[in-house]
Amino acid sequence: MTELEDSKPQRGIQSLDNTGQLLNALADAGRPLSLGELARAAGMAPAKAFPHLVSLQKIGLLARNADGDFEAGMLALEMGLVALQRLSPTREAEPEVVALAHATGLSVAMAVFGPLGPTVVRLEEASRPQHVSLRVGTVLSMVNTAIGRTFAAHLPDDVLTQALAQDAIRMAGSPVDTAMQRAAIPRWRKIRDDGIDNAVSRPVPGIDTLAAPVFDHTGALALVIAVMGSSGSFDSALDGDVAQLVRQAARRLSWRFGAMGASGG
Repeated sequence: MTELEDSKPQRGIQSLDNTGQLLNALADAGRPLSLGELARAAGMAPAKAFPHLVSLQKIGLLARNADGDFEAGMLALEMGLVALQRLSPTREAEPEVVALAHATGLSVAMAVFGPLGPTVVRLEEASRPQHVSLRVGTVLSMVNTAIGRTFAAHLPDDVLTQALAQDAIRMAGSPVDTAMQRAAIPRWRKIRDDGIDNAVSRPVPGIDTLAAPVFDHTGALALVIAVMGSSGSFDSALDGDVAQLVRQAARRLSWRFGAMGASGG
């Protein structure tokens, strides 16, 4: 095959392209659709859409619920699970980390829950110089840092209890007793309600942080993303513009990983 032939658009099957429009319309809606709704969303007449939908039902990509609306079939669900199982959260999150750093002008960290606790696995440096002491491999306190508290707010109780017992070995960590753990519970509840946490000039003086959770298709916490910058250089309030950007990035990633209720917008 010549280079010219390689550069030519590949010919497809028009009827399958139309079928793809229907599948995309249903996926974009995120809910079951009637024949009329699905046809309108795909930009075609119901009479044209219906034969495609019948074929999609036959092969299991679509099904109809008790109301007669079209929804994902078993084959579609199985294919979706295969795709989700192949995802590498840290790799898939990379573009979002870079984009968030560019959008905010701040350093962006991505952390996962490793053997020693919340561990930074990616750090995109800010466009302007900042004295952020975080490094890849840093393990963070689950009580005294925004990233760590975000993990603590969403971990199962048994995992959390065991992890808190080791908090003294982490950056900004300290021995956690029962009283300290009880005192932290309201903060963890607030983090779950707000979908974000902040740390203002602590544990590192002069550095503010905003951290948000990212979930996977099982509803479990996959990772945490956070922006960091010099205190006073950005709005680190939970209801500020930067917090909104962090929440949006976390929601997009959660949607990408199949979390129920997450929005890709």
